Amino acid sequence: MTTTTATTEIDADAALDRYLQLTAIDGISRDESAIGGAILKHLRDAGIPKDQIAIDDAGQKTDPPGNHGNIIVTLPGNDSLPRTMLSAHMDTVPTCLGSRPHREGDDIVSSDPATGLGADDRAGCAAILSAIVQRQSSAGDHPPAVVVFLVQEEIGLRGAKHLDRDLVGRVDRAFNFDGSSPQRLIIGAIGGERMTIEVTGLPAHAGVAPQTGVSAIVIAGRAIAALDADGWLGRVDRDGGTGTANIGVINGGAATNVITPSVQLRAEARSHDAEFRTAIVNAIRNAFETAAADVTNDTGQSGRTNFNSTVDYESFRLPDDHRSITAARQQIEALGRTAEIEISNGGLDANWLYRHGIESITLGCGQRNIHTAEERLHIPDYLAAVQIATNLLVGGAED
Repeated sequence: MTTTTATTEIDADAALDRYLQLTAIDGISRDESAIGGAILKHLRDAGIPKDQIAIDDAGQKTDPPGNHGNIIVTLPGNDSLPRTMLSAHMDTVPTCLGSRPHREGDDIVSSDPATGLGADDRAGCAAILSAIVQRQSSAGDHPPAVVVFLVQEEIGLRGAKHLDRDLVGRVDRAFNFDGSSPQRLIIGAIGGERMTIEVTGLPAHAGVAPQTGVSAIVIAGRAIAALDADGWLGRVDRDGGTGTANIGVINGGAATNVITPSVQLRAEARSHDAEFRTAIVNAIRNAFETAAADVTNDTGQSGRTNFNSTVDYESFRLPDDHRSITAARQQIEALGRTAEIEISNGGLDANWLYRHGIESITLGCGQRNIHTAEERLHIPDYLAAVQIATNLLVGGAED
């Protein structure tokens, strides 16, 4: 099988203006109604019929629920060509609320130094919308395609997790636009698991009778110290496995004169090996259970723990000769760039897409310093992503 790479000239000014419009719209996770409405308007303005646009109920399946679902756009084409899927997520992190995008040379930044820009991932949305507009105005056979704008990526890939797979249909090759540089191809990603730990002790007056209490803080402290000493926090490299673990949130206590009876913690574990990730989770569980049993008051009463763990996303890796990798590499080389193949240590919508049977790679759109007030969009990289997305929707036929 050989592959030809077609190049369609893009309207760079329109693509950049489209991005500026989208990134100025607030839309954090679970509150994507405004950005979803703007994307739907762009689709209607491009001439996409209503019966080719669907909104699933993914937003209502999360806890707490959101106010918008994933947008799924079906683009009929020549069925002898590979059915192509493009995706990006609509939501941004809270840092980007109030973004005021403006151009500084080759970059777009927020003119308000206190806010992030929202290039993650409005750049992906704008690049794909630009490709759809170009496809609508281009003659000739196009590959059949489906485009998905996802919700709630930033809080655990929830839109992708609850995607209505039946609305997507057959996918032969898939490209998720989210990341940094367009030549950076992420072909696999780590798996992640989150834990909630409730530690319960016994209250007592800290000045009058501290010996009658069991401190939940002491239990948590002992467990964390033991995990750190045994190499189960931070980078975990032991017993032939590798991964990471972190206890990121601790809440508890109300007064200094009370032995704290309750503490709540949130933690995570990550690994490319699901069995080793489970080993990390079990080590954390055991450390808290051991500490709870060991911390007692003057009559031998001890504390207890309630431990819950949920898999956020499983790891995956596509083979080097996967058709999506081959197609993306050719598009990148056509732009005079060199593809950089990577495996991510962070979760991606592609993790859940893979679980749905959609084998997607992820490539960037020029985003820099994401999730910070210094976030920026590098315009040449963004326009390269627009070109790649356009070529995939308009051309890129295989024979």
